[in-house]
Amino acid sequence: MATFVLLHGAGDVGWSWHLVEAELRARGHDVVAPDLPCEDEAAGHRETADAVIGAVGDRQDVVVVGHSFGGFTAPLVASRMPARVRGLVYLAAMIPAPGERAGDWWSNTGYSRAVESQAARDGGVTGHEDPFVSFFHGVPDELAQEAMRRSRGQSGRSFEDPWPLEEHPHVPTRFLLCREDRFFPADFLRRLARARLGVEAEEVPGGHCVALSHPRELADALETSLS
Repeated sequence: MATFVLLHGAGDVGWSWHLVEAELRARGHDVVAPDLPCEDEAAGHRETADAVIGAVGDRQDVVVVGHSFGGFTAPLVASRMPARVRGLVYLAAMIPAPGERAGDWWSNTGYSRAVESQAARDGGVTGHEDPFVSFFHGVPDELAQEAMRRSRGQSGRSFEDPWPLEEHPHVPTRFLLCREDRFFPADFLRRLARARLGVEAEEVPGGHCVALSHPRELADALETSLS
């Protein structure tokens, strides 16, 4: 059995993982899904990783999972306890380059061009200004509304702080993309995973908020990290 450390994205909360947490616990795993200090202007990338490390404590056999903006934090956590890390999973995640600021990531990766290209093919649902169309696609309405109610702000510092690692940690690493993602297009993430991690992305069903739309399928995919 393993400990899954589930890190949410920008302006989000640990609650967003609650369905996946229930799936993993039912299979005998431990789960840590903290609320990250995303609104705290005193908390940069290192301080956010400190908060996660504190929540993990002395747990062993750790699989660190970073969703979306959590891709900036997950590798920092894995790098701090490599002997205890069984795997690192980027889930529909931003993959930082050494020294990169999250505020620059969008232009550095060609995100806007990728969204425009996909929107031209799908009638404009990708990148749509309505988050219930582009972000919560496929999430049951009651859950999507609750997620919006629980959402928080994201500090300016988190976008300005340079990512502090010189390279991604040398631990078993996977990238999971969401097949129907209307926020981070699948083809865009495939290219990014190859370029920045040297791995081939794997697919799971669902849109960007897959933990709320397809928790069982996501738990299945995460368990593959243990084999």
